[in-house]
Amino acid sequence: MDNVIGTSGRRIAYFSMEIGLKNEMPTYSGGLGILAGDTIRASADLGLPLIGVTLLNKKGYFMQKLDDEGRQTEHQHEWAPSDYMQLLPYEVKVRIQGRDVRIRAWIYEHHSLTKEKVPVIFLDTDIEENAPVDRQITYSLYGGDSKYRLKQEMVLGIGGVRMLNSLGCSISKYHMNEGHSSLLAIELLRQNNMNELYVKEHCVFTTHTPIESGHDVFPYEIVFELMGDYVDSETLKKYGGEHELNMTLLGLNLSHYINGVAKRHREISEKMFPGYKFNSITNGVHSYTWVCQHFRELYDKYLRGWANEPELLVRVRSIPDNEIWDAHQLAKKELLDYVNSKCGTNMDPDTLTIGFARRITEYKRPTFIFSDLKRLRKVNEAGKIQLIFAGKAHPRDIQGKQFIERIFQYKEELKGEIEIAYLENYGIDLAMKIVSGVDIWLNNPKKPLEASGTSGMKAAHNGVVNFSVLDGWWLEGCVEGVTGYAIGPMPHVEKSPEEIEMMELDDLYNKLEYIMIPKYYCRKDEWIGLMNNSIEMIAYYFNSHRMMHRYVTEAYL
Repeated sequence: MDNVIGTSGRRIAYFSMEIGLKNEMPTYSGGLGILAGDTIRASADLGLPLIGVTLLNKKGYFMQKLDDEGRQTEHQHEWAPSDYMQLLPYEVKVRIQGRDVRIRAWIYEHHSLTKEKVPVIFLDTDIEENAPVDRQITYSLYGGDSKYRLKQEMVLGIGGVRMLNSLGCSISKYHMNEGHSSLLAIELLRQNNMNELYVKEHCVFTTHTPIESGHDVFPYEIVFELMGDYVDSETLKKYGGEHELNMTLLGLNLSHYINGVAKRHREISEKMFPGYKFNSITNGVHSYTWVCQHFRELYDKYLRGWANEPELLVRVRSIPDNEIWDAHQLAKKELLDYVNSKCGTNMDPDTLTIGFARRITEYKRPTFIFSDLKRLRKVNEAGKIQLIFAGKAHPRDIQGKQFIERIFQYKEELKGEIEIAYLENYGIDLAMKIVSGVDIWLNNPKKPLEASGTSGMKAAHNGVVNFSVLDGWWLEGCVEGVTGYAIGPMPHVEKSPEEIEMMELDDLYNKLEYIMIPKYYCRKDEWIGLMNNSIEMIAYYFNSHRMMHRYVTEAYL
């Protein structure tokens, strides 16, 4: 099978429910999938013997449509896998709800600039011989109910291991990117005479969320209905929890290396799962992918080799300030031309532009900047601002959808004062435009609910200034007034949530009005200094090359 999946030898199998590799392949929904894609890209650059395993998601996550009042509707994203990948002549079976479900594999090869490649296996149950209900298992990412989700996780974890065996892969480590793939550890137990030490030695587990709802939990009633006698209840309860099957717990109990995705996230995870020792490998982004064309050309000119050695970005001071500014202005013009054409706005390239783009849900507080319109108007009087929003709300997140509608209401309320745009159908290509084209990247989730966050890292690669609460990666990346600005106090300040929120709001408005706006409009050289610092002190470190070096030395070897 080496001629299909590349060189022989032992590989690291990287399992993830979603992997975002191309805008046209809707096999991701957000941060988790984009990080997985960057992991694949960096591994190819570095020549790591990695193989990705994920689900096909034939109907994607969803296409977002917004009406004039910001009401979101979801549409299936039909696509043709054969346009991007090759169907392999291999099938495996997993018994689900008493039926043998056939699983086939598509292979996508990511090719690096270094001429190395990493294969990604996409598992697909849409096979004629399967029952109609089973053909749909790999249709929709995060669609359906608990049963649908557990079926998907059986296909990913159990089916994924069996497919790798069928392909003749020799696997040295199985890396579970979040708990969705944890059933792979149970399959390894079954294949290795229930040898717990053997399985632990071969498994690595990364958790990505400090939010309870982010950890998949299934009632045993559903588990045994779908899994039957695949494994005895005693084994499942021993590793996955006594009262319900907790997929994170399953991964924790059967891995020798466990990590969170930022130093702060490690602390939070150890509180959520007492008794477990977490490491921390802070996330990074794939530099070459997330640097816009204008900055790529600049880096190619002055920092040769940066694409495969992003640490060379530390030498950004060798680029003249006027060229940094010009590259940013070109990226900004591209974004604003796009926004104006899509939204009918009149955004001006000379106006300070603030971007907020991510999954729209309550804890990310998408309407936070509108909390006090009187203060926001005062900020705008100090120097004109304009706001660009983007992001999908999960189809079942009613509150998230209401936030989008509220932003549309503020857009109307502030018409003629502050230009506001909301771009629909946020994805890889649109993210690239926004993270490189705004002046300020705003991030204000409730603490401590941001595990890491990576969008601000992408912005910094393009010289965009971060303005964020001190949570996730920004706790490590923020040097106040040097690499960007913090919103609110340090995490360990002993105040009530209401007091902290008031401190954050004061900080948000005060820093915009008294520090950032004067600097942008009146002291351009200082603003360009911030842009340089973002690249020199953030981009050189918060990249996926550094992240993968650490995974190799700490988790894989």
